[in-house]
Amino acid sequence: MKKQKNCVVVDDEPIARAIVTSYIEQIPNLTIIKQCKDAFEAMEALEEGNADLLFLDINMPKLSGLSMLRTLANPPQVIITTAYPEFAIEGFELSVVDYLLKPFSFERFVQAVRKASKSTLIEKTEEITKKNPDFIFVKADQKLVRVMLDEIQFIEAYGNYIKIHVHGSWIISKQTLTQFEEELPSDTFIRIHKSYIVPLPRIDYLEGNQVLVAGKFLPVGKAHRNILINKLSKS
Repeated sequence: MKKQKNCVVVDDEPIARAIVTSYIEQIPNLTIIKQCKDAFEAMEALEEGNADLLFLDINMPKLSGLSMLRTLANPPQVIITTAYPEFAIEGFELSVVDYLLKPFSFERFVQAVRKASKSTLIEKTEEITKKNPDFIFVKADQKLVRVMLDEIQFIEAYGNYIKIHVHGSWIISKQTLTQFEEELPSDTFIRIHKSYIVPLPRIDYLEGNQVLVAGKFLPVGKAHRNILINKLSKS
């Protein structure tokens, strides 16, 4: 069963609030707990701490939606609802889930709500990964794939993606090698080159400026060689 999400709707226009409210009422796992006509009413509602999803207009009197969002220490998930496309970049810089441009259809509204659900799932899997260092969840092919750390042979930069080599196969994920490196345990995995990360136990030997890993010779960058030698000598 999907977890019920408590929603707060913030818009200075009664018709706009009514439209968002009617959309919310058609989605079974969404519940409206407050409708607000300005940012100050919204901040009071959010102080209660039981809001999961905030539908937020930008252009409001006294204090704009984005200005209000900047004041929040721990905001819920936010979906922007606005008639002004020029604030989209600023909105995403504040980590909003989606940016709905008025007038938006019910179908587009549902897409935004689904994004919020996916975002919550990703956060939960990241928490699980931290508690279970034997594996990691990787976004690939619009899915979250569990990868056992001891099955990884090496990780390779692949344009705007990474390629995770596992026992004769691979998983491709859209992220940078540096981003993925931050998720890996540093005592087991090491960056040997701008384009490669390897597990230390997988290294058969180091010779010159290359290592043998899973039957393949991989290059070792000058900036990484001394760190690698130091790690190998202590392993």
